[in-house]
Amino acid sequence: MDIFVGNISYQATADDLRSLFEAFGAVTSTAVISDRETGRSRGFGFVVMPDGGAAEAAIAALDGSPWLGRPIKVNQANPRTPRRPSAP
Repeated sequence: MDIFVGNISYQATADDLRSLFEAFGAVTSTAVISDRETGRSRGFGFVVMPDGGAAEAAIAALDGSPWLGRPIKVNQANPRTPRRPSAP
């Protein structure tokens, strides 16, 4: 299951996210999204967990909880919608 994690600290890394979610089960991948121009974190990331039950438990336990000084938003990620091609 793909999980969205919002309102994370700007200092959080993908490894930090992995450590947080591994307490609930196996983690396939983690990513903290950064701005293309500045390289600074955009304050959200994604976690992929192969076990849906473990993912649901992580969402229930972590949504709204404080992490690295901020209350994080945790929910199932929405499927990515295709972007329109830009004009030449």
